[in-house]
Order: sequence, then C-alpha cells, then structure tokens
Amino acid sequence: MILSALHHRIEFPRPPVVMGILNVTPDSFFDGGRFAHVEQAVEHGLRMEAEGAEVIDVGGESTRPGAADVSEEEECSRVLPVIAGLSARCRAMISVDTRKPGVARRAIDLGACIVNDVGAGERCSELWPLVAESGVGYVLMHMQGAPATMQQSPRYEDVVGQVKRFLEVRMEGILSAGVRSEQVMLDVGIGFGKRLEHNLKLLACLGEFKGLGRPLVTGLSRKSMIGELTGAAVENRLPGSLAGACWAAMSGTEILRVHDVGETIQALRVVEALSRARLA
Repeated sequence: MILSALHHRIEFPRPPVVMGILNVTPDSFFDGGRFAHVEQAVEHGLRMEAEGAEVIDVGGESTRPGAADVSEEEECSRVLPVIAGLSARCRAMISVDTRKPGVARRAIDLGACIVNDVGAGERCSELWPLVAESGVGYVLMHMQGAPATMQQSPRYEDVVGQVKRFLEVRMEGILSAGVRSEQVMLDVGIGFGKRLEHNLKLLACLGEFKGLGRPLVTGLSRKSMIGELTGAAVENRLPGSLAGACWAAMSGTEILRVHDVGETIQALRVVEALSRARLA
C-alpha cells in the first residue's frame, strides 16, 4: 500500500508514522494558546521532528466539542506563518488541519503536502478538486455533525458499520473528483460526534477498516474518552494516550496523530521489539 503526498512516498507495511499535533489556536482543548507566537510554534514543530515525527499537523481552528468556526482570514493568519517557517527549516511532511479550500491552497503554496480535513469534504465542494489538482495527501475523517454541536446527542445503531459506510461513500466521491486513491488516508474520527461507547467500539474494531485499502489515521491523544475512563485531567492523560496509541498500532493503524511525539515513539519501539521477538 502506497501513500503519495506531492513528492513524498511512503510504502506500507512499516512501523507507524507519527504525526505531531501543532495547534496554533487560543482554545484547543490541550495546548490552546501555548504556541500562539510564530517562533514558539515553529520551534515546537522542530522539536517534534527531532523526536521522530514524520508529519507536523498545523491547525488554526479548534475542533474541540463546542468550538465555534473562525474566519478564513483569521485561520490563515494563524497557520501560514508557521507553515512557512517550518517549510524553510524542517524535512518532515507538513500537514494543514483545515476544512477551508482557501486556507488549504495557500498552505500548499507555502509547503504543506497534506490536507487533514475533519469535514471529509462535506463543508465545501472546492476542496477535493484542489487536492486532485495539487497532488497532496488527504485525510478523510468521519464526524457526525459539526464541532459546535457534535457532542450534544450523537446516536448510532451500528457505529462501526455506519462509519465504515460513510468512509466508503466519501472515498467514492473523492475518487470521482479526480483524487488518486494513493493520496487518501482514512480516520474514523475518535471523539468527533461519538460517545465513550462509540469510541471504544471503533478502537476495538479498527481491523474492520483495513478492508478499505487505505492507511488508517488514529488520533486519541489526550482526548476526553481517556478522562472518562480514568478520571484524569487533560494534563495527566499521557499514560492513557500511550496505551491507546499502542493498541491502535497493534490493530493496524498506519499513522498516529499525537501531542507527545517522543513518548509515543518510545512506547511504539518497545511494542515493535516485542512483536518481532514473538515472531522470531
């Protein structure tokens, strides 16, 4: 299985790719406001690369539950200087976490090679043609509702079946828009319009999404489900995040989206060594 993102090419199977989260927002649930200044944000991205992140995912609009939309101009003012700074100084792939084609286009012009779209193209029909035209990688994620309202009353009769069907349908749509399958990654959307029981079921059944034939992205780092399970505040959720990352990796996830890059990579190396020893 090949992932193509502009001039980058990754061939799976291989150890999971770690995607470091770089939020340049004032209100993200874990690191909101910590990297509001451009130089702080760029330095943090460089630290994540040094720790082993192969992708730096830059986001300028919070998608935490209850978050309000921001304007395209505001989002651009947050992410574009950071992407420009990283592009000049690091070799890691740069991803822009956005639902807006205007933001995505300007980010690509500055060096981004992946668009991470929590809206799966439903928000704007212009985004998929941009992905097709540019050749960037694209993360297609499931979300029930919108960030402002997604956690008010999420309901599913069969969360695994419904999420899988959603991804299948959106995959058909994006391919018909001219995007090559090699550009696409799939994300079941942990925490995006799901209750705890939905998140747990999706994580328990990640293997069922392997039949879709595209790399899986899983992001559960520091999320509220860990707090619900353990009672830990967001700043104390690293152990739960590492456990979830290891589970996702063992379940076939190819790309892990995390806040804590070095710690995650250390945990993954131990799991990988044990897996090799078992097969030896």
